[in-house]
Amino acid sequence: MNWLARLLSRRGKGAAPARRKARMPAAHALHEVRYATSPLLASKTPPWRSKFLVACIGLSFCVLLGRAVYVQIIGTDFYQRQGESRYARTIELPANRGRILDRNGLILASSVPAPSIWVIPKDFEADHTQRRELARLLGMTTADLDKRLTDNPNFVWLRRQIDEDVAERIKALGLKGVHQVKEYKRRYPEGEAVAHVVGFTDVEDRGQEGVELAFQRELAGRNGQRRVIRDRLGRIVEDIGESVAPVDGQDIQLSIDSKIQFFAYQRLREAVAQHKAQAGSVVVLDVRTGEVLALANYPSYNPAKRQNLSGAQLRNRALTDTFEPGSTMKPFVAALSMETGRVTANTTIDTGAGWITVTGSTIRDTRAYGRLSVAEVIQKSSNVGTVKLAQQIPSQEMWEMFTEIGLGQKPHLPFPGVVSGRLRPPKTWRPIEHATMSYGYGLSASLFQLAQSYTVFARDGELIPVTLLKSDEQAHGPRVFSVRVAQTTRRMLQMAASAGGTAPLAQTVGYSVGGKTGTARKQEGKGYADKKYRSWFVGVAPIEQPRIVVAVMIDEPTAGHFYGGIVAAPVFAEVVQQSLRMMGVQPDIAVQPQIVARQGEAVEESF
Repeated sequence: MNWLARLLSRRGKGAAPARRKARMPAAHALHEVRYATSPLLASKTPPWRSKFLVACIGLSFCVLLGRAVYVQIIGTDFYQRQGESRYARTIELPANRGRILDRNGLILASSVPAPSIWVIPKDFEADHTQRRELARLLGMTTADLDKRLTDNPNFVWLRRQIDEDVAERIKALGLKGVHQVKEYKRRYPEGEAVAHVVGFTDVEDRGQEGVELAFQRELAGRNGQRRVIRDRLGRIVEDIGESVAPVDGQDIQLSIDSKIQFFAYQRLREAVAQHKAQAGSVVVLDVRTGEVLALANYPSYNPAKRQNLSGAQLRNRALTDTFEPGSTMKPFVAALSMETGRVTANTTIDTGAGWITVTGSTIRDTRAYGRLSVAEVIQKSSNVGTVKLAQQIPSQEMWEMFTEIGLGQKPHLPFPGVVSGRLRPPKTWRPIEHATMSYGYGLSASLFQLAQSYTVFARDGELIPVTLLKSDEQAHGPRVFSVRVAQTTRRMLQMAASAGGTAPLAQTVGYSVGGKTGTARKQEGKGYADKKYRSWFVGVAPIEQPRIVVAVMIDEPTAGHFYGGIVAAPVFAEVVQQSLRMMGVQPDIAVQPQIVARQGEAVEESF
């Protein structure tokens, strides 16, 4: 700091300064220094430094210029989309879902307007009273409302598909940030009776069960679109471009007769309660057209109120549950024996003392019937007589007949959950299995498969294809038995449903009927339960000119009776009588004012 010392000494040698300046503080004196004379500033700056700074400035300018070119020219589409996303919205215009109708045009399912309430939480403004009223209208507590408002600051659903009057009352509150959107909600006027047929949709109007799922594409239609500009409050300012109008879904008209369906469901529910059973099913088929007139199950559910449902309520048991069909297979074995010329209806079969041994296993009847004709074997439901018929038939031949009537194959029905049952290849049958299959053990089928299989007797030997859609055309199917054999077997079924048979309780007032009982122990693990049964009855009416096939199944009756002729046959009788009346079928026998049959007239079924 020599230069600073010299500077100070020169100042000291000059004219005497004023007293005020002489006493000036040293710190203030430093501010009087002339820095332009500093040797540091006199030093030369290296040329590369200035060039580097200029290059950096030029490079920064180029980067900014390149970025501007990219934003304005190259990436303009992306940034325009980003900009539009801040103010432009595509509003989906929902299509009106098609209706589901019964065969007479009665509505089974339809869509009604049901506004949905949503909110922009960051814009929401309401005092305590308004919050409480909004929560009450939405069916929630104030705490639940507050919690939902914290989920997302930009969009939150408050309640989907509410009643229109509730939506109007919410709108009247005039709350900032609360908005409505038009949606549709399904209504099911027939409720529990047709729930397993119609099914239901989810909150997005997509089919989840039944016809709603099976015909989703036809019912759904196609949604439209509307491109709009919204302000920050969500209000539509103007439209952008052209709107695409929605295309409503198609109506689906089913073959179901809602009156027959309701009566079958009602009678089924009463039978399940009466016999303290687990469940039950009823199937009604029109044998002329193959239409399904009723498909009822109990327990059921309300499609519009599905809280806390169990799988037992949702399952369409007539289509999804399989079981060993038991004695309902006996008429087919008798028909095959007659078709191949091995026996006639009057051929005598010796059932002996009521039992027969096959490879060490004993098969029994409920009593010793002695000598029975083939017709009486079906009437009395003799296991021994049926096994002796089956022993004359090769396994391959019997398997082919079971296959022809639809066992082991899914019914051609566009319905979710349809099962095929079980029918093993004939080469795997052991002699005892060949015998038990003749009376319905060792194979499995659904109640719907049983109902369809009995159309071979109702339609003079043809297996009729079935449909869930209304059809006015007479159906035709593959021939399984000749007309003569089918008609002969029908008379055997009439005997089984009369006094001296296993199901006199199947008789109706004014109509001749025929059918076959079935009773089987329920499978439990690898064996059979001792006191758990399934009871069913499958039959046709009227006998001479059949119009319908009705199949009834009661699962696990526990009130004392379990034979199909006592538990299921009365349900069959009432459903047949009511169905034929509703269809306008004239009675074919004289109407008797007295009781048609009594329980004591029934023969105990061998199973």
